[in-house]
Amino acid sequence: MHLRMTGKDKIIEVVLIVILLIIGIATLYPFLNVLALSFNQANDSVRGGITIFPRKWTLNNYRTVFGYPSLLTGFINSVVRTIIGSVLDVFCTAMLSYVLSRQEFQARRVFNFLFMLTMYVSGGLVPGYLLIRNLQMFNTFAVYIVPGLIGVFNVILMRSYMETLPTSLHESAMLDGANDFTIFVRIIFPLAMPSIAAITLFYAVGHWNDWFTTYLYNSLSPDLTVLQYELMKILQSATSLQLQAAKNNDVQALIQMAKTGAITPQSIQMAITIVVIVPIIIVYPFLQKYFVSGMTIGAVKG
Repeated sequence: MHLRMTGKDKIIEVVLIVILLIIGIATLYPFLNVLALSFNQANDSVRGGITIFPRKWTLNNYRTVFGYPSLLTGFINSVVRTIIGSVLDVFCTAMLSYVLSRQEFQARRVFNFLFMLTMYVSGGLVPGYLLIRNLQMFNTFAVYIVPGLIGVFNVILMRSYMETLPTSLHESAMLDGANDFTIFVRIIFPLAMPSIAAITLFYAVGHWNDWFTTYLYNSLSPDLTVLQYELMKILQSATSLQLQAAKNNDVQALIQMAKTGAITPQSIQMAITIVVIVPIIIVYPFLQKYFVSGMTIGAVKG
């Protein structure tokens, strides 16, 4: 039966639409502003006043960023690291979460406490550095993968979701002769896809954005560099050149930079921001459809 909207309902609907539009514009504007600045001439951007459209179009900022020879190596390593690291992280996290979600696991409370404790008490940077050194992971690709296989927050997130799944699924599978690994792979893992999609995105973004690991452990291995580390070096180089010219009071150099539309730290930063976030924007829509609940509806026969 079709229900007609009253005048009050229409007013509420219009108000909600206006509020959502305002929120949408406020959320989208910073990204559009960064995009406009990345395509605007560097010396013109210094004047300010750029909104969502470049005032003087240029590709100089991107030419500078993509002109570095080590950038391609860093991009390939970042992609490989993100894919391999995310897959292994999710699988290990899911297996641990499944174990901790089982009521019959007698030591689950002890392990839950120990894992929670690591979120409040950390060994610090120096012990972590010494541990990686003793494990002989310096200048290896393994340092990108092994230390971060398990994220405690993600374990708690997935464990909580698995605890909501009907226990009858596990019991019926056990009666049919399935072992725990079979139950996990064929029943629990597919049903936990919403939480898996969420932590996959968390892990992928973490791997993609990390440059500090390269700085600490792989800075002497150019073939193991990652995109974020190379972009950080580009930004530091642009900043250092400008600061050095200003420090030396090299007026001619600054004037020449302005005339030629040379890059500035701000223009490089905006171009780097776009280069970094575009892959995540491309991947996110493929994971968004899994951010739903209720996948167990109808899974258990009455």
